[in-house]
Amino acid sequence: MSKRTLPAERQNRLAYESSPYLLQHASNPVDWYPWGEEALAHAREQDKPILLSIGYSACHWCHVMAHESFEDEATAQVMNELFVNIKVDREERPDLDRIYQLAHQMLTQRGGGWPLTMFLSPHDQRPFFGGTYFPNVARFGMPPFTDLLIRVSEFYHSRREDIAQQSAALSEAFRHMLPEPATADTALTRNSLKAAREQLAADFDGEHGGFGQAPKFPHPTNIELLLREWRSTASSDAPDLHCLYMATLTLNRMAEGGLYDQLGGGFARYSVDRFWMIPHFEKMLYDNGPLLRIYAQAATATGEELFRDTALGICEWTLREMEAPTGGYWSSLDADSEGHEGKYYVWEKAEVQSLLTSAEFEVVSKRYGFDHPPNFEGMWHLHIHRSLADIANETGTELTALQHTIASAHHKMLAHRSGRIRPARDEKILTAWNALMISGMAVAARTLGQAQCAASATRALDFIRSNLFSNGRLLAAFKDGRARFPAYLDDYAFTLQAVLDLLQTQWRSADLHFATSLAETLLEHFEDAETGGFFFTADDHEQLMHRSKSFADEAMPSGNAIAAQALTRLGLLLGEPRYLDAAARTLRASWRTLEQHPQAHASMLIALDEHLDPPEIVIIRGDTAELSQWQSAIEQLYAPKRLVFAIPSDAAELPASIGAKRAHNDTVAYVCRGTTCSEPIRSLAGLVSLTGASLDVSLGDSD
Repeated sequence: MSKRTLPAERQNRLAYESSPYLLQHASNPVDWYPWGEEALAHAREQDKPILLSIGYSACHWCHVMAHESFEDEATAQVMNELFVNIKVDREERPDLDRIYQLAHQMLTQRGGGWPLTMFLSPHDQRPFFGGTYFPNVARFGMPPFTDLLIRVSEFYHSRREDIAQQSAALSEAFRHMLPEPATADTALTRNSLKAAREQLAADFDGEHGGFGQAPKFPHPTNIELLLREWRSTASSDAPDLHCLYMATLTLNRMAEGGLYDQLGGGFARYSVDRFWMIPHFEKMLYDNGPLLRIYAQAATATGEELFRDTALGICEWTLREMEAPTGGYWSSLDADSEGHEGKYYVWEKAEVQSLLTSAEFEVVSKRYGFDHPPNFEGMWHLHIHRSLADIANETGTELTALQHTIASAHHKMLAHRSGRIRPARDEKILTAWNALMISGMAVAARTLGQAQCAASATRALDFIRSNLFSNGRLLAAFKDGRARFPAYLDDYAFTLQAVLDLLQTQWRSADLHFATSLAETLLEHFEDAETGGFFFTADDHEQLMHRSKSFADEAMPSGNAIAAQALTRLGLLLGEPRYLDAAARTLRASWRTLEQHPQAHASMLIALDEHLDPPEIVIIRGDTAELSQWQSAIEQLYAPKRLVFAIPSDAAELPASIGAKRAHNDTVAYVCRGTTCSEPIRSLAGLVSLTGASLDVSLGDSD
């Protein structure tokens, strides 16, 4: 790669980048490089260690370290003299982030995070020292960052042999990370599902919901697993009502807490306390897509208005603040505004009083705790302190009147808040994150009857196909008219799942062909042919120090698990054994770690459940008007292991396995379980009976 001329004065090489995070650092006095051959070659030529800094635009402590150190002339001078400095947006390059987060954990025996600060050998990019946030002065038991830089540089130049030995040990550790897959004769059983349920029950906070102590994360995959486990037993003599209780209490408390934006909708990243009251205020698309999906499913399963309202709040926030005009969804909202975390969201009491009538303020005060001490740095962050029913009983006011009062107050407060200086928005469009929101929107559209969600999801999928899919391959990120970076496992797996979800909301044959193309690429370029499962990067990806393969859920669901789920479903729909076999090989590849840590593998356990007990697939053929009526009738029941495809009788370009299920003179349906399909069902009553939708009454009693 030829070297580029440095940009204008006071800007470094990051000025050429599209990432909002990298552009935040383009005016630093640090001579930053983006990751690439130019930086790596320069480090080798100069024999300078690499200072690798990984973060993202909504990261609060990334901003702190930037302000303290990277914007400081004296610190930058030391960095430039002693290191080749590389800045990486972890959202654009999750491949690099995965490798160096894991390396950090191995080197320090502590969890990582952002900003991640790693020091690498220039000759093989293997790390020899690292940490996360480093202060500019002695603090938290750490030396000033500049002192640390000098010591690290001295260590690199004086201890080459020690670094080489550590590098060899680290490489060996990476090679032995994953356990051997289960043998072909090992029976895959539900034992891990039962163990995960018991572990979740042991960690469950029976008062405030969620699992474990502060900080608390939403973990929607755990909630989905519990809802599915309850549903699988709901019609038995002993329904697992504790699974239902754990799921619904957690969903209730999260929706009532400050983790959820009570005015504007959408969830923040996590709660710093066990009460879900005070969040880390950044809002991430990848959290809100799965949360939209689970709240829509929970609304169907329980009929709870709170779950429906919360799902609709996420939809409205996404459409209002996160959808790009051209289609697709932006990535995140910052935690900070005006240099202070949460400033955009919190309130002074006098400010609220000045906006509302006395009657409105009285209700808002009781509802959100303004009649109690402030809960965030001398101010109030909204959380539901009391239910409207309690306030109605206390005041003798009709509940409907209180609802109108609260709605009026919300409107005024939201309008006022919208005039504040907003948190920065990262306007990258990431394929994997968009896919998670497309899935959430598609599920909300069909379960809650929200046509605007279906339209939004369709626009987003069309954006991906038009702008992030070229020559049969996905790209990972789009910004300022520029699509970049070969896509990762998560991009393919999540998009495949999203297409299957959207096909159940509205049928487009072209989408099915797109799904098949994604599945074929997974098998051709990502699958581990020797031991099963999928690597995070393709076989023709840039060669890095490690090609990772993981099975556990992290902040997002496991790409391997979603690939297994989606390939199972697509394989059953198309009658394609190769997809079913790849999913089974993934389960066997993950089996040992699944047995050891089942609670960390909720998405893989869902894939296991659908492998052992395949989903039911309902295909309805007929005229458009009747199709939606039939589909709605059988989707009133929460049936997580049922896929319903309403395909117009004149749909073209159908694969043989679907095309053979023809419409006759009237609307007909076919119900397939595993590899066996029913004869055509010619009445809606017959379909309802065969699919068990008549269980609605008994399930309502169980709730």
